[in-house]
Amino acid sequence: MGKRKKQAKVLRIFRKVHRTTGALLFIFFFIISISGLFLGWKKNSNGYIIPKTQKGTTSDLTKWLPVDSLHTIACTTLREEVSPDMSIEIDRIDMRKDKGSVKFVFVEQYMEVQLDGATGEVLSVGKRRSDFLENVHDGSILDDYLGTGSFVKLTYTSVMGISLLIFTITGFWLWYGPKQMKKDSRKKLHSAT
Repeated sequence: MGKRKKQAKVLRIFRKVHRTTGALLFIFFFIISISGLFLGWKKNSNGYIIPKTQKGTTSDLTKWLPVDSLHTIACTTLREEVSPDMSIEIDRIDMRKDKGSVKFVFVEQYMEVQLDGATGEVLSVGKRRSDFLENVHDGSILDDYLGTGSFVKLTYTSVMGISLLIFTITGFWLWYGPKQMKKDSRKKLHSAT
C-alpha cells in the first residue's frame, strides 16, 4: 500500500473516531461547556452565581469569636432567614482572614451564611449556585443523587478527559493530514518532472 493510501486510510479512521465520539458524547460536552462557561463567570455575576465575599471588621484572628460561636450564629441565621426545617449540616467553613469574614457553607440547597469573624454580625445569606454548577460540571451530582460515593464522578471525568484527548488528537490530524498529503503530492510531482 502506497504512502498516500495509508495516509488516506488513517484520515478516514480518525474522521470516523472523531465523528463517533462527538455523536456519542454530544450531550455531555454540551453540559460541560455550559456549566464551565457559567463557572468561569461566577465572580463576575454580581452575586447571582456565587455570593460576593463580604468584608468584616478585622483580619486579626486574635479578635475573632471562637468558631463554635460563629457556627451557632450561622445555624440560627439559616433557620431564621431561610427555613426552620432546614438541615444545618455543614459542607465546609471558609475563613477569609484577609477579608475579616467567615463563610459557613451548608449541604442542603447550597446555602451559605457569611459572618464578620470578630463581631458575629451577619454579612450575607445567599445561595451558592456555583456549587451546584460544579457538581453538574464534574458529574458528582449523580453520585449525590445515587449515593455512589465518587464512582460516577471518577468514571465521568475519566471518560470525558480521554474523549477530549481523542478529540484533540483526531481533530489535529483531520486538519494536518490533508495538508501533509498535499505537500507529499507536490513533492512527488516535482520529483517526477
